[in-house]
Amino acid sequence: MTEWISQIEGTAAGHQAALWLALAAAFLHAVFGALQKGRHDPWLTRGAIDFSYCLMAAPFALFVVPWPEPHMWVIFAGAWAIHIVYKLLQAWAYTKGAYTVVYPVVRGTGPLFTVIGAYLIFGESFSGVQWLGVAVLVAGIFGLALYNFVYLVSERDTLNAALGLAVLTGLFVALYTTFDAYGIRATDNPFTFLAWFFMIDGLVMPVIAARRWLRMEDRPELGPLMTRGVAGGFVAFFSFGSIMLATRLDKVGEAAVLRETSTVFAALIGWLVLKETVGPRRIALMALIALGAVIVEMGG
Repeated sequence: MTEWISQIEGTAAGHQAALWLALAAAFLHAVFGALQKGRHDPWLTRGAIDFSYCLMAAPFALFVVPWPEPHMWVIFAGAWAIHIVYKLLQAWAYTKGAYTVVYPVVRGTGPLFTVIGAYLIFGESFSGVQWLGVAVLVAGIFGLALYNFVYLVSERDTLNAALGLAVLTGLFVALYTTFDAYGIRATDNPFTFLAWFFMIDGLVMPVIAARRWLRMEDRPELGPLMTRGVAGGFVAFFSFGSIMLATRLDKVGEAAVLRETSTVFAALIGWLVLKETVGPRRIALMALIALGAVIVEMGG
């Protein structure tokens, strides 16, 4: 498979594969967000997920894929630090606001920053039509934020903090997307990057989650929590793996923007699964974010 990936990098076939990988990542990332925000405390769920994918990735990193080249260790250290800050911000945002409030703002601001980063680091540029798509996407984000300010009733006292944390988290989404795209291009075998990344990335949050669990008076049962963690681990593999392969095969900025069609999936999951009130106006604004992503792809 590594050979096939190398053959289609930068080709029309690679562009098509990147498109489908980014859309798959969009759906899976919405599922991942719902798993973290769902039944259990977001910090505990994230810890269970990271613990699961760390254990699952370890045999592949140590015994299956080629070992990383010497220059990759610095890249892994940078990726680890960026992802830790991102996950802390994400969990904090979920404790302050509803899933359908936090998720769209995080995923909507992320690609805007990523497009700028891709231009500075990879020399990527957007056409006028693509910038129009970015503008539509940003309009949807700010429209959604304004709607939440005006109409949201639940968690009203923490709304400002939730939106501020969501924007900051979006900045770190852009940072990790751009940095990880650089990392997966810096090694001959992309699966070396993915396997080692998951093993290293899963080392910290389980410790934070365990300490939080021990301090709780009413501790949730570990069985259901770890079941959710294993499910989240598998989703994380395919979600993150898909978007990283998409950034290796084609433009980082386009892949990042396309992934944010996850906001539509998030709206549906929040309404159908988490039983959060979404409403037609918020759905329309989320759809506007997705429309912006489509315009970016069509204008490329």
